[in-house]
Amino acid sequence: MNAVDTSGLLLVDKPAGCTSHDVVQQARRALRERRIGHCGTLDPAATGLLLLTVGRATRLTRFLIRAPKVYEGMMRFGVCTDTYDTEGQVTATAPVAGLTMERLHAEMERFRGEYQQVPPPFCAKKTGGRKYYELAREGLEVPREPSQVEVYEFVPLGSELSGDTLSFRLACSSGTYARSIVHDLGQRLGCGAHLFGLRRQKIGHFGLEHAVELGRLREMGGLSELGAAWIPFDEIRLPFTELATDATQERRILNGQTVVLSELAADEGDWVKLVNQQRRFIAVGTVTERFGDRGVGVIQPRIVFS
Repeated sequence: MNAVDTSGLLLVDKPAGCTSHDVVQQARRALRERRIGHCGTLDPAATGLLLLTVGRATRLTRFLIRAPKVYEGMMRFGVCTDTYDTEGQVTATAPVAGLTMERLHAEMERFRGEYQQVPPPFCAKKTGGRKYYELAREGLEVPREPSQVEVYEFVPLGSELSGDTLSFRLACSSGTYARSIVHDLGQRLGCGAHLFGLRRQKIGHFGLEHAVELGRLREMGGLSELGAAWIPFDEIRLPFTELATDATQERRILNGQTVVLSELAADEGDWVKLVNQQRRFIAVGTVTERFGDRGVGVIQPRIVFS
């Protein structure tokens, strides 16, 4: 792929057997751009949507990484593993006879809402500068510190079990471990379970249907061939209000100065995306003050794109 001087978002369909960092490295070579990050790790065995920030868009990663995620996957009952998925060693088995769809529906529904989730022992979360999986591989004790996550949907796909497996759809907040949800479900059912396969379908409003396969990315000759898999910098949608500015306000923003804007559908402390009269993306700012109910407020630029 020819070198281009551009920034934006790249939607990639990650294959199984590689890490999210591997995908970033291959995209760097394909795009000839070193500044590439990703908005949410996928385990090596998992597949599906990986959202890459390219060039100036890497400064937006912290906003996009918080977006909710949607997955489709499969879980296997009656077998527990130390990694909570197919990559680990079997730690326990139990019969699944008597497991009904009615009970599965009821137990899966109990996960909906906020709850304190303990991450799997084999994960990239860090403690004392070391990753959990490094401690686990050395046989050391891994912290069981829960984090608050939110599950919006956790439902079966299909009307019956397929032997000891079940397909499912999961919609959840950023930072939620699908492996842990499946493991915890197995514990509640009393038979154990592990994640048998996972494919990410959505990150916020970005969908897998627009993603490019990693192999195809390497073969392309330019960003114009990527179609909907490439979102130019000025067209990036962020999870907060977009505001248009005039020429005078644009000059102030580019100098890091505050501006007063009207028709403001945001509260004090909220982030906003700022564009100029040509709809060019010029900055991300925060609302520092609002004036009554008139929709007028002061915006302080925080990240400026000259």
